[in-house]
Amino acid sequence: MDMHLSDSSTSAPSHATLSGTGGVCLMRNAWKGEHPSVINFISSFLSANSFRLNFVPIAPDFIFNCGGLSVAFVFVTNWDCNNVSLIFSRVQKLRTQFARFYVIITLPAKQQIDSFIQSYFKFEMVIGKPTFVPVQDIEMGFEKMVKIAHSSGVYKQQKIGEKLKAERKQLVQGMNFYLKVVTSIPGVDNHDANAASKDQILENTDLSAEKAEMISRFLRDPKFYSSPKIT
Repeated sequence: MDMHLSDSSTSAPSHATLSGTGGVCLMRNAWKGEHPSVINFISSFLSANSFRLNFVPIAPDFIFNCGGLSVAFVFVTNWDCNNVSLIFSRVQKLRTQFARFYVIITLPAKQQIDSFIQSYFKFEMVIGKPTFVPVQDIEMGFEKMVKIAHSSGVYKQQKIGEKLKAERKQLVQGMNFYLKVVTSIPGVDNHDANAASKDQILENTDLSAEKAEMISRFLRDPKFYSSPKIT
């Protein structure tokens, strides 16, 4: 079974702040009304971690947007061993609507843990779709949510950064290649390669006027040499 297991020896959340990307937390209106006692904790914890809190009519209990990535959560705060069908029915429905979807469940007692495991297989849940995260209490569960959303957003930003770095490297390689071509023209060296004109290229090579214009534009016009494809 795909679960994030919490340390059973932990008696209280750490309230540690997270570094890096913040974001927005959308809370379902009804969830706010059902849990008024923890709203202050949630607001303070989100603020400390650079998240804004909004109350909206949404299907899951929470949606976090962090680093341009959305992560949805159902937060089950009261596991009733005699009434679990509604929980799994809701989870089955929502998992088809969100690409990144987790279920946080408070399971403070062994009886509830056993009930959950039996129910997981009874309702034929697909491993990892979604991932279930058992916790001891609401505060710990909310911290787990924020950490999951935060790590997802940071990971996406890192992937974007890697992509931009690769694109910059490709651009530099392209520039170096064209400079090597141009400096092979008689009378043009590294010092004045960027100033090579169309006429100068035509005088010293057997290139066509069109090719000479393309090389000259490449060296002079940032919009031209920054384009993804040179035709």
